[in-house]
Amino acid sequence: MLYRENGQFKATYRADQQIFPIAQDRVVVLLFMVFAFAGVPLLASEYLFKAILIPFLILALAAIGLNLLVGYCGQISLGSGAFMAVGAYAAYNLTQRIPGLNVVVAFILAGFIAMIVGILFGVPSLRIKGLYLAVATLAAQFFSDWIFTRVKWLSNDSTSGSVQVPVIELFGLKVESPVEKYWFVLVFVSVFALMAKNLVRGHIGRSWMAIRDMDVAAAVIGIRPMHAKLTAFALSSFFIGVAGALWGFVHLGSWEALAFDVNRSLNLLFMIIIGGMGSILGSFLGAAFIVVLPILLNQVPAWLGIPLSTTMTSHLEFMIFGALIVFFLIVEPHGLARLWSIAKEKLRLWPFPH
Repeated sequence: MLYRENGQFKATYRADQQIFPIAQDRVVVLLFMVFAFAGVPLLASEYLFKAILIPFLILALAAIGLNLLVGYCGQISLGSGAFMAVGAYAAYNLTQRIPGLNVVVAFILAGFIAMIVGILFGVPSLRIKGLYLAVATLAAQFFSDWIFTRVKWLSNDSTSGSVQVPVIELFGLKVESPVEKYWFVLVFVSVFALMAKNLVRGHIGRSWMAIRDMDVAAAVIGIRPMHAKLTAFALSSFFIGVAGALWGFVHLGSWEALAFDVNRSLNLLFMIIIGGMGSILGSFLGAAFIVVLPILLNQVPAWLGIPLSTTMTSHLEFMIFGALIVFFLIVEPHGLARLWSIAKEKLRLWPFPH
């Protein structure tokens, strides 16, 4: 706020200018969570749960994990599908070989196993960066495809190479219906999203962003690049590993190694590029876009009387993804999250711009 003193204009800071928008955002988030837990189950159909909501939530969790590494720490990774596979197979083996193990504990332990693997493949980031690091993380993807296909012990000696999980039981209650699965996944995603938001606002997140912006300057001011990069790989792999366990147990029910191939890694990367790198909200927006777009491509042409083959729909999907990635990289590198932020600021001032 401007005021005049001794013939000069001076500026003063009003705390309510920042407090009120933050308070409003928290109220909006709280109302949205209440609607997600109580309103959506009353309105959504079984198809909506299975085809959109559950995959969207799980992929959003995986995108948050990848965003911690790529968006906040600036370390390129093309092996996120491998860490999802580690989480899924680890949770499967834990539940099969430890009778009576709580499924939530199994998912958390699977996340820790994925964290260990992520640290191992994150070690090259201490020496290389950019394209070379992307190739190094891509090696994790090919290695996981090979080991989960060839080592039969990991699939409990399955002759077909695929695994099938039983119905999830939580404290003696079966999580079987689509609504119950939705609530189960929503609790995980809510807790982990809150955890990620607090991480990036704390000293760990600030050290990641310093490494992302200029690692040499970060080292000069006392930030340890080795610690920052390895923690980014570790926590990112933990989030993605838990998402992989949820994807296998809740969404798929049965799967084989190809369910977590390189296309899964690329899809997660597309999510954070389109949604917005360095943004938790962008992870949700990107996941929603990736999940909804194929369904729209299948349904909208039929509504308009334009029949499209499955092959044509698949090609259109890749073309749209490619065009949008180029568009956002050139026009708005911060993705849909930045566009939403701009629109929100304009709505706060509307209809009077000043």
